[in-house]
Amino acid sequence: MVSCTEEGCEERAAVMLHIPWAENREVCLGHARGWSQKDGVVADPLEEADEELP
Repeated sequence: MVSCTEEGCEERAAVMLHIPWAENREVCLGHARGWSQKDGVVADPLEEADEELP
C-alpha cells in the first residue's frame, strides 16, 4: 500500500484526490476529509484501501 503524499504524514493512502489546479494525490482519510471540502476536488477511494474505509 502507498503512503499518504502529504508532507510529514506516514499514514497509508486510502483516497485518490482529483484536484483541478494541481496533480492528483493519494492521501490518507484524514487529509482527504480536509481536501474534499474544497470546491472542485473529487475524492475516489483506492481499491486496495477497502479495509481502511468505514
